[in-house]
Parts: sequence; structure tokens; C-alpha cells
Amino acid sequence: MKIIVTGSLGNISKPLAEKLLAEKHEVTIISSKADKKPLIEAMGAKAAIGSVDDVDFLTATFKDADAVYTMVPPFFGASDWKKHIARIGENMATAVKTAGVKYVVNLSSVGAHMPEGCGPVSGLYFTEKALNALDGVHVKHLRPGFFYTNFYANIGMVKHMGIIGSNYGAETTMMLADPGDIAAVAVEELTNLTFTGKSIRYIASDERTAGEIAKTLGNAIGKPDLNWVEFGDADSLAAMQQNGLPEEVAKNYVEMGTALRSGEMAKEYNASKPVPLQRTKLETFAQKFAGAYSKA
Repeated sequence: MKIIVTGSLGNISKPLAEKLLAEKHEVTIISSKADKKPLIEAMGAKAAIGSVDDVDFLTATFKDADAVYTMVPPFFGASDWKKHIARIGENMATAVKTAGVKYVVNLSSVGAHMPEGCGPVSGLYFTEKALNALDGVHVKHLRPGFFYTNFYANIGMVKHMGIIGSNYGAETTMMLADPGDIAAVAVEELTNLTFTGKSIRYIASDERTAGEIAKTLGNAIGKPDLNWVEFGDADSLAAMQQNGLPEEVAKNYVEMGTALRSGEMAKEYNASKPVPLQRTKLETFAQKFAGAYSKA
């Protein structure tokens, strides 16, 4: 089959493309960076270099595809992050419609049922909405949990402060997802194409409280007393900005943490249980975290 993959060579898109190529599918990878072209071609895929802001480019790339994997690439320079995410989602929906694509696997997130109050994930609500409005197009929305890889951003905190934390407490249960597990699910959906209409699939690799996460990561790096600390929203916002995040991005991350703290972010996921857990457990990721920690 001819399958289009957005997201360049990211943590999900790269292993997704590799798995599709191994199964002998014709894969085109969209990237905004020309220097990715030789790397993409070395994998055996075709490279489509262009911007997700360009609907005509997306339409031409999507044309004649059997299926498309859509995701909104991260962009921290937007003046209104949610609106940016929603607009890119609308671009992709327009391109899917114009190109005549019939199957879409869309990367969304747990919490995407919230049109407001969940930071960047509320932007994904509108991406889902745009794709759901397409007549005659079958769409599977993948809603994974909190990426393990996000914890790499806490390495500096652990090294310099001896703690790990955010604006939610140690008792908060987190739905965790490994990018490789997400890629495996996306491959399954893209190659089988058995989904019809508009549907949602939650993806979780593990479920742990934030306190358990701190303990597991701490054990892996030789700090068994590592504690999870809950920060106030204002302190979290200030710390993110001090670490270089734009105010708009920091505000959205704080808002997402608030939704996680209140339980609203996981509300629909919890209502959808049982959700089978994928293969990569926290202890497995903790070894990768330890490797990154030792090199930092």
C-alpha cells in the first residue's frame, strides 16, 4: 500500500515508517527540513519536503495514498498554541478531503475530549473535530498517554535539585505511553484498515502514580530516595520560563497539568477501560532514562 507519514523522523514517525517499510509498503515521509531528505531516502522511503502550513503541498503529497498517518508537529513559536494546532489539523483535513484519501490514522492524545482547559491537547480536540467532519473518510484517532520521553526534560531538575515534580501531586495516577508502542499500534491500524467511520483507540504502556514514577526512575539512577514534589501553578509557570520555554507554551503546559491533577484529562480514558496495556513498562524505560541521565 501507499502510506503517507507526517512527523518527519520523530520519536513515533521514524519507528512507524521503519515498520511499514519492513512490511514492504510504499512510504512517503513528510518533513519540513531539507536536511532530512537523505536520511529518509536511506531508510528506503520517499521524502516530501514542505510545510504543513501549505495545504496545496499536503494535498499533492496525499494524492493516491491508501492511508495517511497525521500528526501536528510541535511548534513553540505560536502566539496562540491551541489555535495553531487546530489550524494545522484543519489543513490536514482539507488536504485529505481534496486528495480523496479514505483512511486516516490520527495521532491525538488522552484528554482530547476537552475543547478547553487541557493546554495543547485542547488544540487536538479541534483537529479531531475537523477530521470527524469529513464525509466518506474513515478515521482512527489514537489517544496515547503521557510520553515516557517527556521525563527526559526533568533530568536537570533531578541532577541539580534532587527532586522530580510538576503541578500535580505524587498520588496522581498517570497513563504512560512509549513512542515505540504507539508506532506499533499505528502500524497495526494502517496495515489492516479494518476501522470504519470515526473511532478512538487509547494507548497506554503502563499506569503508575507520579510517586511510583519518581521511585522507579530514582532506583534506576541510584537515587532510591528521589521524591515527587508538587509545585504550585505559578511556581511551575515561572520555572518553565526560566528554563527557556515561551510564556505561551509554559501557560499551556501548566493548564494541562491542572487537567491531569483534577482528573478531567483522564476522564474519558477511565470510562473506556479496560484498555489493554502495551509491552513497554516503566521499568524498561527507566533504564533508558538512566542512560540519558548519566550522559547529561
